[in-house]
Amino acid sequence: MRYRVLPVTPFQQNCTLLVCETTGKAALVDPGGDLDRIEQLLKQEGVQLEKVFVTHGHLDHAGAVAEIAERHQVPVEGPHMADGFWIEQIPKQSQMLGFQGRAFVPDRWLEDGMQVQFGAEELEVLHCPGHTPGHVVFYSAPARLAQVGDVLFNGSIGRTDFPGGDHDTLIRSITEKLWPLGDDVTFIPGHGPESTFGTERKINPYVADAVLR
Repeated sequence: MRYRVLPVTPFQQNCTLLVCETTGKAALVDPGGDLDRIEQLLKQEGVQLEKVFVTHGHLDHAGAVAEIAERHQVPVEGPHMADGFWIEQIPKQSQMLGFQGRAFVPDRWLEDGMQVQFGAEELEVLHCPGHTPGHVVFYSAPARLAQVGDVLFNGSIGRTDFPGGDHDTLIRSITEKLWPLGDDVTFIPGHGPESTFGTERKINPYVADAVLR
């Protein structure tokens, strides 16, 4: 599996194109906006979009989901149903912030322990609340790669001051769901550069092992 990360929207949210190299089929994770740029990426990569995956319902991650799913006639999977209220607010938030996002109902709400598939690739689903109550993470064990949305960042963690956020819950999601996957796992955050779980356990001022002792 290979991938391309495309920062979109004024919030520079990392929309990720995951590509199954065996079949040429692809999945988009968190297409939050800038549809023309996303379409250009699909053409550049010469892949067939098969699914859209959503980590959580915030506008910058989910604002363009409805439009791109309709354009390509592909299903939407995720997030967990606890983020339904955030998805319902996308039109209102779009008006406030000058976006053009639409609400949607996923073809499949996701729960902890499920799998999502595209092409010949399979990703594990981990329910990781804290930033939002319905946030999920997508993990590929063979690729040692995790798409973590706004749970964890390079040198930071997700905000918990939005409705439904909870700091203690977020810390448990990181330490109990992500760390056991292994220090060598590379993660793509919702914003900013990639890192590894091992690096964050050493230097992250919020969740480093030394900090949480």
